[in-house]
Amino acid sequence: MAATLKLTPTSQWLSGGAGRSSDFQRSSVRTPVRRSTAVAPIRASAYSDELVQTAKSIASPGRGILAIDESNATCGKRLASIGLENTEPNRQAYRQLLLTTPGLGEFISGAILFEETLYQSTTDGKKMVDCLRDAKIMPGIKVDKGLVPLPGSNNESWCQGLDGLASRCAEYYKQGARFAKWRTVVSIPCGPSALAVKEAAWGLARYASIAQDNGLVPIVEPEILLDGDHTIERTFEVAQKVWAEVFFYLSQNNVLLEGTLLKPSMVTPGADHKTKSSPETIAKFTLKMLKRTVPPAVPGIMFLSGGQSEMEATLNLNAMNQSLNPWHVSFSYARALQNSVLKTWQGRPENLEAAQKALLARAKANSLAQLGRYTSEGESDESKAGMFQKGYTY
Repeated sequence: MAATLKLTPTSQWLSGGAGRSSDFQRSSVRTPVRRSTAVAPIRASAYSDELVQTAKSIASPGRGILAIDESNATCGKRLASIGLENTEPNRQAYRQLLLTTPGLGEFISGAILFEETLYQSTTDGKKMVDCLRDAKIMPGIKVDKGLVPLPGSNNESWCQGLDGLASRCAEYYKQGARFAKWRTVVSIPCGPSALAVKEAAWGLARYASIAQDNGLVPIVEPEILLDGDHTIERTFEVAQKVWAEVFFYLSQNNVLLEGTLLKPSMVTPGADHKTKSSPETIAKFTLKMLKRTVPPAVPGIMFLSGGQSEMEATLNLNAMNQSLNPWHVSFSYARALQNSVLKTWQGRPENLEAAQKALLARAKANSLAQLGRYTSEGESDESKAGMFQKGYTY
């Protein structure tokens, strides 16, 4: 329901206030003044209470998000790394391994799925969505349609998928999804141009508004790519500009912040920069950027790993949780939760249990990092291996 906002009559502020005589009043020319009221639209989605509750549930202490929303093509690359063909049965087997890991819900509050997985069942005939629900894990869904070249920019991209988004979100909600993800990117070596930043922010805001109208908590993800040799100070400068623009357009689109989650990149130097930053430095710059741009009404900051090694992503998250933050500062990792799992599984049924234990170990490590209690003692060499790929696509 819209609310009516009564403005102070124009005649009052023109007169300089009650009891005061102004130069304007003493003028021999009298200008007629219209009294008016303005109607300010207030967002009143039928899903508002549910959106807030869903966001709070995902942003719960010691838990984060497992991102397994890679497209079929990207999932195929993951499978190829262990010698498996990119077939639906192989994708099903891998995602079933992940989503049926015993005890996963202790550390994972949400899982972002690709559309195929949202409608898929296990080999035993149980819906993947029901596997998540039974584990107290909220099902989510990737809703963007990927990146395409942005005309008029400096070789930059924009994210497509707004056409038909409302109907897709409504169908995903019926299927059991309760949150959504839309990823767009900003490239520092390419500028970024003002056009690319505005396009990223506007697209995210339109998506967020549409998702909320259909019952899905939007994860807002403008990824600042690691590609480049820039300093951490340059990343900070760009990230601050991007997030300021994002929140401007979220406000313009009446997005309910309490029913929204963010998925930012950590503020780090470019992958090719000659000097690496410590977790403490990354935490300092990242939190400084967030505190300058993100209102405390947002319940959860779910960081992406962006090609960092498993241990690196966990150490950086832990450093950010050494003091209290206005929001739940947690993780939404894909490769930084899956790399050891894939290497352990190798597509062999006899390795299933060991692979699930590897996932549980990484999830627990990041749970401890969310609580600020993680130590890297006992980490394997595999967990320390960097996963950055130049020009990486999902």
